[in-house]
Amino acid sequence: MKGHLTVPWIPHPWVTAGQNTVRFGVAMLNQWADWSLFHDGVQLAEELGFDSYWIYDHPRWSADCWTTLAALAVTSKTIRLGSCVSCIYYRSPIMLARMAADVDRWSNGRLILGIGTGWASEEFAQLNIPFPSTPERQQALEEAVQVVMGLWGETPFTFQGQYYQVKEANVWPGPVQQPHVPILIAGGGERITLLQVARYGDVSNFASLAQAGSAFHHEDVVRKFEALRSHCEIIGRPYESVLRSYLTLPLVLAETHHALRAKLDAISEDELAFYRTSLVTGTPSEVIEHYQSLIDAGVQYFIMAAWEQDLETFQLLAERVVPELTRAKK
Repeated sequence: MKGHLTVPWIPHPWVTAGQNTVRFGVAMLNQWADWSLFHDGVQLAEELGFDSYWIYDHPRWSADCWTTLAALAVTSKTIRLGSCVSCIYYRSPIMLARMAADVDRWSNGRLILGIGTGWASEEFAQLNIPFPSTPERQQALEEAVQVVMGLWGETPFTFQGQYYQVKEANVWPGPVQQPHVPILIAGGGERITLLQVARYGDVSNFASLAQAGSAFHHEDVVRKFEALRSHCEIIGRPYESVLRSYLTLPLVLAETHHALRAKLDAISEDELAFYRTSLVTGTPSEVIEHYQSLIDAGVQYFIMAAWEQDLETFQLLAERVVPELTRAKK
């Protein structure tokens, strides 16, 4: 098979379940030193009612994304598990399809497969992987997602692309979710990436960070969703069959400004500088307006990363912020 994989745009049940509300998934930065503490954080997220927990794919900084997802698949119970996001260059599409199918099966259908082109050139170098140009990485992602989805099918799949080729192949046993494991495609590129979302994705995701979509302002978010809507209309796909998500990287919440200052003082200047455009801080009442503005711009789903073992931010978000936003949505 050469060219675009024909994807039946059947809205994923998990996508349609959130059309009339706002949902939150969570993650944690720099959390890998102690498995028991990390797992306690995931368990707390599950108990607090968050919809999903997300794992980053930076093997030079942290535990392996897919090793961790596999462990959580059998140690968590109800929370969805996502890769945020799995770099297409770090594993072959065949291996990615295999691992995703395993995690989905072991978790009883709770995986969200987030994929992206990768951006950390120094990480590519340390992994001894060439770092192609942006157009090359975009084309490779388009091929990779077609291969992964094709390999999940019940019949042998053949694909002849510029970067990836498979012949009469599939992975068995495949994932258990129907119609397939939901696919999140990361990035906010209005000409290419959001067209790829319209063609193949169940979820769009970007952030207020240059490396994650450059959605710095309210008008950026609105414009990107309009671009996504336009792509959907052109190819004949229902716009509402794509879940519109947004990444907060990171969120720091505290009961008082004094406590908030103490949390921020514990973060290195280099890290604060890196996240300066995407960092959201405040008391619960202060960040409600920020998230409401994004909801007004069209965001339906939030992925929020807390710092290190900042479980208080998880609790304050669940108990003081999310109820106000869901009440306003109704």
